[in-house]
Amino acid sequence: MSRILLGVSGGIAAYKALELVRLATAAGHTVRVLQTPASRRFVGEASFAALTGAPVLHSEFQRDPARGAFPDQPAPSHEPLSHLELAANADLYLIAPASANTIAKLASGIADNLLTSCALAATCPLVIAPAMNARMYEHPATQANLRTLSERGARIVAPDVGRLASAGEEGVGRLADPARLLAVCEELLPGGARAGQGGSSSWTGLRVLVTAGGTREPIDSVRFVGNSSSGRMGLALAAAARARGADVTLVAANVALPAPAGVTRREVGTAAELALVCEQEFPSCDVLLMAAAVADFAPASPSEGKLKKADRSRLELVLEPTADVLSGLAARRQDGQTLVGFAAEHGDGAIEAGRRKLAAKGLDAVVVNDISRADIGFDVDANEVTILIGAGGTAEGPAIEQLHVPRASKEQVAEAILDAVQRVRGGR
Repeated sequence: MSRILLGVSGGIAAYKALELVRLATAAGHTVRVLQTPASRRFVGEASFAALTGAPVLHSEFQRDPARGAFPDQPAPSHEPLSHLELAANADLYLIAPASANTIAKLASGIADNLLTSCALAATCPLVIAPAMNARMYEHPATQANLRTLSERGARIVAPDVGRLASAGEEGVGRLADPARLLAVCEELLPGGARAGQGGSSSWTGLRVLVTAGGTREPIDSVRFVGNSSSGRMGLALAAAARARGADVTLVAANVALPAPAGVTRREVGTAAELALVCEQEFPSCDVLLMAAAVADFAPASPSEGKLKKADRSRLELVLEPTADVLSGLAARRQDGQTLVGFAAEHGDGAIEAGRRKLAAKGLDAVVVNDISRADIGFDVDANEVTILIGAGGTAEGPAIEQLHVPRASKEQVAEAILDAVQRVRGGR
């Protein structure tokens, strides 16, 4: 049994914290809740008190009947300072939802309420789960504050993508699913067991290499041959792996979206550049998630300048194959490395094509999605995939396991993919 201190800041996502408390207490943890004054406008303290069986505090000057003790502890005989006693008794401090305002305070070391004071006093692991409008989350100030907190050792659990509180708006900023939040907390708690996995599955210390986006092969100095990949799936994988404790390097090919906090980002443009960076990073990684859409062909003789329309009546391009980056890396894999490929297929035969890729490249798993559908795949927030699990680098013939992930946010799909990776690694 572990003690989780939960800080709830203002925002509509505060209602999801009730589900988090329910899951945590059902799993055997004891919980104390702190609320900012703004959060009480969304969820009343009586709801949290009923679920935790403990008083809920919202001010340093509010008397705590439990005197800083958790439900499994006897109350001390004296009246301690709440922010010091609660922080000292907690095994982990989770702030969910964490508003942009609260994140800014935490990054600046401001302690003007009980929630932020406890954060300064806490020596236990600190987990921060942002929730806000997409424009606020993607603002450079918020991203800089999250990087600061990550660099100081806080675990940032990236928000989900989907419908936001404002009518008609969608994007990144939804509070991470309560079950995912609890899983992250349980990795950091004594024992490190992840919810529902029947044992330790911490990714702490694992080095994960993720590729994202789509390469662009130049025709001349301004034109290129490219594809529609936005990099969202790769970013979701990087965020999910970082949230589980991994050291993540993201190789981003023409990705306009910001990288998740705490992730090392390397920029590339062409397939050749992506291959070079992957060759540099691959030997030291434990898991490779090859989500980038790498061009199969590139112009054989790109022009150094801009081709002028007035200079020609027609333009003929000769395309030549690019190097197969994933096959090259698989040929140099070391014991203990896990390789996951992605197969963006069009229409019928997608699963069969994924099986062939799994076998031909000697991968541990292949994630197949159908890009003929407008509601999933390239440049949208949702995906639906089939994960084909092979035989650890010697796959021949059919996959030994086939897992279908129904249409969901790319963040949720990323979690399913990482669960499959965990299964592969755990089976070795």
